[in-house]
Amino acid sequence: MLAKYKKVGKVLSIGMVAVLSLSLLAACGKKEETKAPESKDNSAVVATYEGGTITANEFDLEQRVMKFLSPQYAELMEMDEIKETLLKQEIAYKYLSDKASEEAKTAGAKTAAEQFDNLKAQVKEDQWKEMLEKQNLTDQNIKDYMTRIMTVIKDKETGVTEDAMKAEYEKNKDQYTTASVRHVLINFVDPKTEKERKKEDALKLAKEVKAKLDGGADFAEIAKKYSEDPGSADNGGLYENTPVGTWVEAFKEAAKTLPLNKISDPVETEYGYHVMKVEARTEADFSKLAAEQKEALKSQLASGEIDAFMQNDLDKLIKEINLPKTEKKEEGTTEGTTGSGTEGTKTDQGTTETDKDANAEEGTSSK
Repeated sequence: MLAKYKKVGKVLSIGMVAVLSLSLLAACGKKEETKAPESKDNSAVVATYEGGTITANEFDLEQRVMKFLSPQYAELMEMDEIKETLLKQEIAYKYLSDKASEEAKTAGAKTAAEQFDNLKAQVKEDQWKEMLEKQNLTDQNIKDYMTRIMTVIKDKETGVTEDAMKAEYEKNKDQYTTASVRHVLINFVDPKTEKERKKEDALKLAKEVKAKLDGGADFAEIAKKYSEDPGSADNGGLYENTPVGTWVEAFKEAAKTLPLNKISDPVETEYGYHVMKVEARTEADFSKLAAEQKEALKSQLASGEIDAFMQNDLDKLIKEINLPKTEKKEEGTTEGTTGSGTEGTKTDQGTTETDKDANAEEGTSSK
């Protein structure tokens, strides 16, 4: 309930997907195997860019893969504006993957393989098969897409310096400081009656809780009895070893600054009053980051480089885009689509500073 939701900014979450293409495996020193003849793609060209083209069939496949990986975006993908954005993203990744070094292609394939296996392991076999069939896809389609994405990321990572990683770390230090916090939340909405509470009534209840704790009552038992945070009440009010940057601002600041094991005065957030106790806190230190945390930083910076390319350079490379537009039917009927377009959330209630933003931007869900 206290976790901060990220704004829905992009339809494509590049860090989520990637995997090793079987065609790459076949090329690595093995005798070439006989392949089934590929059917010729005679569909219309929907995009021409410096060095290549994208056909309607290729774009349709791209959308089906993305719908498989992020089904919550299916409706958005029906919008003409989003379709064009997705097509431009496909152009960008195809262009950049073609330009990538051989080292980046090898590293991207390796990382992609790991991510694909992890992704597939999270889904039951029959469910995975059903998901593929729904979008008329194969494992290989998913792998090829993921490999392309990770190849580009790995290529951009080669330019990320240690100094750049340190600077990025300093900007997001709260994401690396962790704390174990117990709290009791008295909500501004009574969960039993679903009626709004006056602030003064919520504060009065929070002060009563603090008085019990100051008097020696067991925090875990008090939290189970009085806390209105469904995310932690059953656990005695405890959020353990959690990055403080995931919490809403007032709660985060208290978690960072309260003396250890001291019962706080009621802390107000947009959701209610919290009586808190910080049981442990680990201050961030770049030199002590785990290898996977540094890799995440590197990928984050690489993703920023890709975003910059899309914003500043991509349009200069695109010669023509010719996507069929959505054909609107007469009023009172549903919309239909022409050409090769495809098909595309609710966040849980949370004590989060970005919930309102996320809800406002929904349709969807992030990494």
